[in-house]
Amino acid sequence: MSLIDSHAHLDFYTEDREEVLHRAYAAGVNTILAIGIGEGPAFMHQALEIAHASAGKPKIYASAGIHPQEAANANEEALTKLTSLAADPKCVAIGEIGLDYYHVENPEPAIQKKAFLAQMEIAAAAKKPILIHCRTSELASPEAKAKFGAADAWEDLLTLLAAHWTPHKLGGIMHCFSGTVEQAQRSLDAGFYLSFAGNLTYPKSQSIRDAAAMAPGDRILIETDAPFLSPIPHRGHRNEPALVTHTAETLAALRGISSDELAMITTENFHRLFPTTA
Repeated sequence: MSLIDSHAHLDFYTEDREEVLHRAYAAGVNTILAIGIGEGPAFMHQALEIAHASAGKPKIYASAGIHPQEAANANEEALTKLTSLAADPKCVAIGEIGLDYYHVENPEPAIQKKAFLAQMEIAAAAKKPILIHCRTSELASPEAKAKFGAADAWEDLLTLLAAHWTPHKLGGIMHCFSGTVEQAQRSLDAGFYLSFAGNLTYPKSQSIRDAAAMAPGDRILIETDAPFLSPIPHRGHRNEPALVTHTAETLAALRGISSDELAMITTENFHRLFPTTA
């Protein structure tokens, strides 16, 4: 069984990255998309450095982008750097980018939207897909709810995508999809793939499982979001790419197919979206 982890923060492993990669390859994870956001724009090149230094077991590709919580730092210097990184052949996507109304310390929606739009322009110019982060304030702290009010990250996101991204027909991934069936359908209609992470395995994630069951087979992916969101039975411990096998098994069971078939489908989907990785 050959699997692809479509979203892992490999630069967050500073002490034992080689061991993490060895375990991933031993578990059948042959390709990883390393997410290049780092701790902010000053570090978004680190995933590409890992990709270039990789010995190929597993194969590593990278993205680069400015996370919405860092939107206030999406200045001219940062955007120029992103434009340069986007030109690298190993950089197959821009992201993760999007909107996050969950943490009270996050920038105001207007600042997040400005950074999001600027990065979509860079992605369109580079002709590369985007990786979307979307988190609403619905389950946030009272302070965050007070700050963001009635603003809906999903509604704002889908509106911006319809106007500024879908016309380019470059597609992308709804990373760690955690929305409703309706939001899943609207994402699919906008040309996106849905990527499912470890929270698919959590007991309270029925809406995510509903979306995972309804999504067309040619538009699904799996990921870890490592080192975050460890799947059951590893919840509460550090996540790593090898554990994507648990999410794959859960998704396969939801869809009534074997784990081997799920691996084949998600691998084909990844290479269709990122043809240079095939």
